Amino acid sequence: MTVSPRVVVLDYGSGNVRSAVRALERVGAQVELTADYETALNSDGLVVPGVGAFAACMEGLNAVRGPKLIDTRIAGGRPVLGICVGFQVMFEHGLEHGVDTPGVGEWPGVVEELQAPVLPHMGWNTVDVADGSRLFAGIEAERFYFVHSYAVRNWTLHHYGATPAPKVSWSEHGERFVAAVENGPLCATQFHPEKSGDAGAQLLKTWVEGLR
Repeated sequence: MTVSPRVVVLDYGSGNVRSAVRALERVGAQVELTADYETALNSDGLVVPGVGAFAACMEGLNAVRGPKLIDTRIAGGRPVLGICVGFQVMFEHGLEHGVDTPGVGEWPGVVEELQAPVLPHMGWNTVDVADGSRLFAGIEAERFYFVHSYAVRNWTLHHYGATPAPKVSWSEHGERFVAAVENGPLCATQFHPEKSGDAGAQLLKTWVEGLR
């Protein structure tokens, strides 16, 4: 009998996360919504959601030792998936309304306001998928659901060949921005896979299957 992977959705006060829980359950995961450090550390997969302001999300993460949890899991090769602001906080800094807030710092870079005629960027968009992407396998031409005004506009992590190069996928709203990153055990998407219909469900299923 195949045992379903155990996934923790980190509950640190970031908006409505029930849709993420339900979406992960539908693709075969055993899901627990919790802020308990040991439970999250020892799960097969950790999902870091995020809705709202970068600074508020970092405040919530810091309150539950989120940065240490994420860093410890990644150092041990244990999968982490960030979604929306949960993607953004993986970078070094978030710059909103003139306030520079330190992020988790797994990747270099800054989250800043998109230069676009209409903000927020809200709706369905295609993604320029990185070559060899595992998360997007079979759904490279699909559309995904975005809701954001801030993004990472430049990817600055240098790769020297010791480990596989990060797979960086892009999208565009007024200008190009990073839509998703696959970097060893750490994957993250600027869009909401849990709100992206069949394509988003397939992406989550691929991630969950990789936990087995």
